Amino acid sequence: MILNPIQFSQKLIFLISLMFCFNSANAQVQPSLGGSSRLMNNAMKEMENGNYEKANIFFRQIIDSNLPIPPEMPYYFAETLYELKQYDNSANFLNKYLELNGFKGDNYERAKALEELLNIPLNAIKACELCDRRGYRFQECFTCEGSKHLEQDCGYCKAKGIVGCSKCVGSGLITKRNVFNIIEYFECERCSGQGRLTCPTCEGSKLETSACRTCQGSGRLQSDKVCDHKDENPRHLSFLFNRMKSHH
Repeated sequence: MILNPIQFSQKLIFLISLMFCFNSANAQVQPSLGGSSRLMNNAMKEMENGNYEKANIFFRQIIDSNLPIPPEMPYYFAETLYELKQYDNSANFLNKYLELNGFKGDNYERAKALEELLNIPLNAIKACELCDRRGYRFQECFTCEGSKHLEQDCGYCKAKGIVGCSKCVGSGLITKRNVFNIIEYFECERCSGQGRLTCPTCEGSKLETSACRTCQGSGRLQSDKVCDHKDENPRHLSFLFNRMKSHH
């Protein structure tokens, strides 16, 4: 099963926490780190060669195999993610490393230095309107093409143009008891005995202009592309003017 970045981050952090809890409670029963150490050594060799994509693969193999996690792995993984510009994930694993190892960690000084380096891209992500909080660039909604609204099938009448009359419950008749306790039937005055009414939302057109259902009216969707905080497609001034007007 392929995990998305959020699921992968959650799984790694959980396993790291579990490993340290296990070691604290069972100091005399240590699982073998042979398999994970071998994978980690391969990852570090790739890091030394500048092949961070390959290093990332080895780190992921450790997680996916559920092998014991070497204590220093969170730092090296955070460094790898930093080089791959996955800054939010890098910060998450770096914080976990510092939380679990503190100043006793072999890479404590390097971790603090990386923490300082991360401040710049993380602040850029916070200030950028082109990406989400993790630094992944938004893409234009392919359904509404960024307009946020769309003419689409009326959701109220299910594109039928008519709705059942609520007063007569679609029967066209209203029942009343007279003074002799006899039930009498009358034509529903609301729907003129038809049992149905023109849809009040689309007025019978079967269509409505409403928030795009694909993007929930935001005009954009998430992607897996790391954002460079630069607008690649500058819009025409008239488009920007209309966009400004839509916010008022």
